[in-house]
Amino acid sequence: MHIISRKKINDFANNHPSAKPSLQFWYRIVKKERFKSFDHLRHFFPKADKVGKLTVFDIGGNKFRLIAAIHYNRQKMYIRSILTHKEYDEAKWKE
Repeated sequence: MHIISRKKINDFANNHPSAKPSLQFWYRIVKKERFKSFDHLRHFFPKADKVGKLTVFDIGGNKFRLIAAIHYNRQKMYIRSILTHKEYDEAKWKE
């Protein structure tokens, strides 16, 4: 899967160093795999959730959330946000 953009991952990891190993692990899996559907994705990420048209991943034991728009037919994933759990709970990302 093509991930757009790695910069958001790197920026978040620089600001939240404890997230870096988990984000790197997530990135390696997503980059390598060709997900056919949300159900296929959940084999790798059982805690991933659909919120409208977006997919929300728990990162780092639920300390962080990565929100992405996934186009399975084009094999592209657009990272919309990476948030701390507290920021996610504020729900401003839904706006």
